[in-house]
Amino acid sequence: MPHPIMFDDADPFLVRVREIALALPDTTEVVAHGRPTFRCGKMFGNYGGGEKGGERHDQSLLFIPDTAEREALMADPRFFLPAYLGPYGWLGILLDDDTDWVEVSELLDASYRHVAPKRSIAKLDTP
Repeated sequence: MPHPIMFDDADPFLVRVREIALALPDTTEVVAHGRPTFRCGKMFGNYGGGEKGGERHDQSLLFIPDTAEREALMADPRFFLPAYLGPYGWLGILLDDDTDWVEVSELLDASYRHVAPKRSIAKLDTP
């Protein structure tokens, strides 16, 4: 039995996340477990998620943070430890009308660099 779809293509936050993620070289979008995921070989972004045993955050972005920034991000109330992916180093950021989209772009870029093949990263770094 497939997972129910847990997103709306017209969601303006999803539209912005898609624009940012799909602008990265060789990125694809795949619906998995009812949510949009962004991949370059491996998954580097997931739209929507929740906290284990807690609140569901349909307008959020799950990503792999830089190790050096993880602790500082966790101290910010906009970030949360997502169910399932949290134990593997992932974090989530809540998206709202005050979202800093430059920051979201930087978080997705860092996450992408964790999983993308060297040839894809080279395309990103080419002027």
